[in-house]
Amino acid sequence: MSDPGPVPVPAAERITILLFAAAREAAGLGRIEMERTPGLTAAAVWDELVRRHPALAAHSDSVSVAVNHRFRPRDTPLDPGDEVAFLPPVSGG
Repeated sequence: MSDPGPVPVPAAERITILLFAAAREAAGLGRIEMERTPGLTAAAVWDELVRRHPALAAHSDSVSVAVNHRFRPRDTPLDPGDEVAFLPPVSGG
């Protein structure tokens, strides 16, 4: 009997991660799908991204977090289907 391989995670149980500006360049991509595990926070997502793409570490202190198009603290828990965006610093004028 052969191993069927990993079972795909339904889209409803995933989160979408968006990277912009320098973070996008550092990771080499702008959109990532990730399995959402219980208790997952935006901070844990960033930590995992830094683990996968070490060049992102240089941006850890400067990115802001938005969950579903609203700025949120990094300790915000994530729900299935959420969209998490890591945004560059924004200046006003």
